[in-house]
Amino acid sequence: MNLDWYPITLIAILVLGIFTLYGTVRNLSPYGRLQTPGMTAWSLPSPIAWLLFESPQLFAFAVTFWLTADTHSTVALVLFGLWQAHYLHRGLLYPLRRNDKGKRFPVMNVVFGFAFNLMNGYANGYAVSHAAHLAGSEWFATPWFVCGLAIALVGWLINFQADNILINLRSDGSTGYKIPYGGAFRYVSAANYLGELLLWTGWALMSMTLAGLVFVLFSLANLVPRAIISHRWYRQTFADYPPERKAIVPFLL
Repeated sequence: MNLDWYPITLIAILVLGIFTLYGTVRNLSPYGRLQTPGMTAWSLPSPIAWLLFESPQLFAFAVTFWLTADTHSTVALVLFGLWQAHYLHRGLLYPLRRNDKGKRFPVMNVVFGFAFNLMNGYANGYAVSHAAHLAGSEWFATPWFVCGLAIALVGWLINFQADNILINLRSDGSTGYKIPYGGAFRYVSAANYLGELLLWTGWALMSMTLAGLVFVLFSLANLVPRAIISHRWYRQTFADYPPERKAIVPFLL
C-alpha cells in the first residue's frame, strides 16, 4: 500500500455513505425489527453475519498499523489499543452474546458492511500510524485528546449499557421485540446508536484525522435515519410506548 490509497479510500467511504444514507432512508435492505415476513431470502444467520462484517475492523486496522509505518509513537499505540479493545468486544464477543436465535441478516448488508469496515479499518489504521501531530506524547495533554477521550468513554458506556439492556430483553428465551427501559432508553429509542455516535465523535477528536471525521460522517448517514425509522416503528407497534422519548438525540430528535 502507498499514500495514494489513503485519500482514495476516504473518498470511497464517503461515496458508500451516500448510498447507505439513501438505502437506509428508503429502507431498501431492512434487518432486525424492520424486517417483514418473507424477507429472509438471501440472508445469513444473524450471529454469523455480525462476525463476518465486523471482523475487518480488527484485522484491517492492525495489519495497516503495523505494516505501513516503521515506528509508532506512544499516542499511536494507545489509540491502537483502544480501537482493538473496542472491536474485540464489538466484532467477536457482542455477536456471540446476542440472543438472535432464528434471526436472519440480509447478505447485501453483510457485503456492504464488510466493504465499509475493511476500508474504514485501513483508513484509520493508516491515519493513526502516520499522523505527524500524534508523534509526540504531548498530544495526550491537548484539549482535543482529553475532551475526545471523555466523550468516547461516555459514548462507550451508553452503548455498552444499551446493548446489555437489549440482550436481556430476550434472557427468558423469547424471540419477539419488547420496549427497552433504563439507561439512555429513558430519553431515546436508539440509545445504542446514540452511544456509538458519541464514541466515534470522541475518537475523531482524539485522533484529529480525516479518517476519524469521515467515520463520524458515515456513522451519521447510517445510524440517524435508522434510529428515526426504528422510533416510528416502536410508536406504531406499542400503544404504551413512552411518548416523551425522542429517536436519537435527547429532547430534540
